[in-house]
Amino acid sequence: MDLKEKLVSSFMAFEEQIDVNSDLHDIRTLAIKNFENKGFPSKKEEAWKYTSLNSILKNDFTVFPKQENVIEFKDVKKYFLHEIDTHKVIFVDGIFSSFLSATTHDGLDVCLMSSALNKPKYAATIEKYFNKIANTDESLTSLNTAFASEGAYINIPKSKVVEKPIEIIYFSTGKENALMVQPRNLVIVGENAHVQIIERHQSLYENPVLTNSVTEIFAEPSANVDYYKIQNDLLTANLIDNTYISQKQSSHVSVHTFSFGGNITRNNLNFYHFGERIDSTLKGITIIGGKQHVDHYTLVNHATPNCESHQNYKCILNDSSTGVFNGKIFVEREAQKTDAFQKNNNILLSEKATINAKPQLEIFADDVKCSHGCTIGQLDENAMFYMQARGIPKKEAKALLMYAFSNEVIESVKIPELKQRVNKIIAQRLGVNLGFDL
Repeated sequence: MDLKEKLVSSFMAFEEQIDVNSDLHDIRTLAIKNFENKGFPSKKEEAWKYTSLNSILKNDFTVFPKQENVIEFKDVKKYFLHEIDTHKVIFVDGIFSSFLSATTHDGLDVCLMSSALNKPKYAATIEKYFNKIANTDESLTSLNTAFASEGAYINIPKSKVVEKPIEIIYFSTGKENALMVQPRNLVIVGENAHVQIIERHQSLYENPVLTNSVTEIFAEPSANVDYYKIQNDLLTANLIDNTYISQKQSSHVSVHTFSFGGNITRNNLNFYHFGERIDSTLKGITIIGGKQHVDHYTLVNHATPNCESHQNYKCILNDSSTGVFNGKIFVEREAQKTDAFQKNNNILLSEKATINAKPQLEIFADDVKCSHGCTIGQLDENAMFYMQARGIPKKEAKALLMYAFSNEVIESVKIPELKQRVNKIIAQRLGVNLGFDL
């Protein structure tokens, strides 16, 4: 039995284990039917032209953990932003860990998706937001919807400024020979509210893991959301991350994606505008080597006038690694006065490294300012010579140039402690001490 058949046959048993209302049952049933019809995406689809999942799907994944596994904080402390106080929603092999978490209902909800899906007091909110911005036609999103039961539920009320960042971390213990998990996150940020969120998926043992994650983010009028994705997993981990963002008038949402680890990583990042004076920011740094594969697929749908979007993705590839940037800016006829910017810069450190870049503009309005650019090259030899001539060893000179290349994205991180962490990870990936305070 292949993985698709295993998942479809497990659906009925899954629904019997959980308590869902009839509306959710209908949503799940339609979703599993869509996945059954479409199956896992292949390179025959234009959006997946450069990424194949075949090597992953050969594993015999456990789709439900056999037992609840416990881990000690001291063993995973380094993965937390422990320098500062944060709200925490932590999962171990897909199951909520109350021991590691620090949730709250004090003026805001930072809690569990399972509670929101099943408790009557959340019913109206779930009916309004759950599965409302996710692409119901996309097969892996449908698969996640069919099995959605656990994840982070975050609801920030109107005018609330969340003083502490929120950490969402999914740990995989390796207790299963191969494990598939499907987290579902729902983030609702009320009018004029502000929040910072950090998301991480982390394996603790080198057993194969496949994470199929879906996050829906709703930014109400004048809301401000900073979302950070830290992807620095083991080389046996595979991540498919589907993030859908709905923005209303005058809202600001930024998503930073830092891709350093993992085997195959696919990031689907989709922004949808529903009002004027919206600002969307998409930034990313990818530094990979070996046979790692990272694919960034972005969409910004400008549907309303006087809105802005800014995309800036940097990629450094070594050895036989592969990078993909497939970014689309879509400007509808009504979206006059749109200001949309897209940039993708790539450095290849090896002749065997590969980058596939496809920046796209589809513009149907006539009064817009839109641009995109893509560069692929090597490190500047003149700069290398200049630095070595002034006594900087070749290895350090190379690292400094690569750090400078990525610094434009790092500087926009608004959590100082997180910025320090990212700097440290970059230094480790470059294999040097950069010689300044991290």
